Amino acid sequence: MARGVALIFVVLFLVSCGSKKVVYNREVKRTTKKIEEASPKKAEKKLAALDVRTRMKVYVLQYAEMAQKEMKKYGIPASITLAQGLLESQAGMGELAVKSNNHFGIKCHKGWRGASVSHDDDAKGECFRKYKKVEQSYRDHSEFLRNRSRYSDLFKMNKRDYVSWAHGLKKAGYATDPQYAYKLISLIERYELWQFDGSKAPLKASKPPKQKHTYFVQQGDTLYSIAKKFNLSVEKLVTINSLSSTDLAIGQQLKLK
Repeated sequence: MARGVALIFVVLFLVSCGSKKVVYNREVKRTTKKIEEASPKKAEKKLAALDVRTRMKVYVLQYAEMAQKEMKKYGIPASITLAQGLLESQAGMGELAVKSNNHFGIKCHKGWRGASVSHDDDAKGECFRKYKKVEQSYRDHSEFLRNRSRYSDLFKMNKRDYVSWAHGLKKAGYATDPQYAYKLISLIERYELWQFDGSKAPLKASKPPKQKHTYFVQQGDTLYSIAKKFNLSVEKLVTINSLSSTDLAIGQQLKLK
C-alpha cells in the first residue's frame, strides 16, 4: 500500500447521530458544492488552495455517504474506510488520488487487468491501480478486502469495533508503516468518524507500546510542549523526525534522538 502520511490533519466536526450526516457551516458546504461542480483540473486547484482544516472537512463531506454505502454492502466499517481514504490519499490531494483516483494506495497485484500508473512507494516505479472515478476506488477497496483471504479475519469482527479493524488491517499487511493502526484510530477518534458506523461513543483504544528514545503523542500535545518536556528545541524535533508540518496526531511516534 502507499505509505500513509506521517502527519494527520487536525479538525473537529459535529455529527448528527440520528441522520449520521456531518453538520458543517455554510461556507464549507458552499465550497464543497463548487468543487463538485468544477472540472477535474479546476477542482484540483480549488482543493489545493484550501487550508488543511477546510480540505479535511470537504473530503469527509464528499465521501462519508459513499463509505456508508460500502459498509452496508460489504460490512466494512465506514469509519475505517474514511480513515484509510483520508490517510492514504492525503485528503484527496496525494499524487495517486489526483492522477489516478486511487484513494487507498492499492497496488496492481497479480490478476489486475485494469488501468495502472507507475508510482514510487516501497520501491521505485511500482504499479498502482488507476480508476476513472473515485467511486470505483471505494468499491475496489471493499472488494479487495472482502475477496482476499488474508483479510478474512476482519469480517469476523464487529462492524463497530474500529480498533480491532485497524489493528487487523496492519496485522494482515495492508501497510508497512508500524504505526498504521494507531494513525487510523487517531483519525477516527479525532474526527468522530465512529458515528458513521452507527456508534454513539468512541471505543477505548489501546496505546502504542513504549520504545526507547521515542514518544507517542497524547491529547493536548504540541511540538513546543513535547520539546520542553524533553529539554529539546522545536527545531531539533522537526529535524530528527523529518516533519513538514507542526500538526500532530494522537498516537504518532516521535523520535527524541
